[in-house]
Amino acid sequence: MKINRFEDLECWKEARKLVNMVYKAVQNSKRFQEDRRLKDQSIGAAVSVMGNIPEGFVRRSNREFTQFLFISASSAAELQSHMYVAHDQQYISRDVFDAIYTQAEKTSKMISGLITYLMNNQKRFKQNKPEKPKKPE
Repeated sequence: MKINRFEDLECWKEARKLVNMVYKAVQNSKRFQEDRRLKDQSIGAAVSVMGNIPEGFVRRSNREFTQFLFISASSAAELQSHMYVAHDQQYISRDVFDAIYTQAEKTSKMISGLITYLMNNQKRFKQNKPEKPKKPE
């Protein structure tokens, strides 16, 4: 399978879902919104999961791409830890915690699978010339 754009990567699609879940959790909790440090760190970690995938994708080697994917997976773990704080402080319900935690884990596993693939393939990740981006859905 050839990947033409970072938007074609399943791990990026899952990371996008994760970002939206975190924003929704913050928007639905006034107390979470008021805890600016935790709110900013949680959103930042989620955005980092999503943002490091395309940043690595445009690099010229699997090695560089892999480095950015490791950062992305690390940010997913950071987000999981932040969600413990949010739950412990009663900013989010157990259901919201479980949903975000599970989505972060799913995304991280997909990223790890891509890391394994890239590390086992010396040739550059199959990538065509980038197409013009589509309008967001």
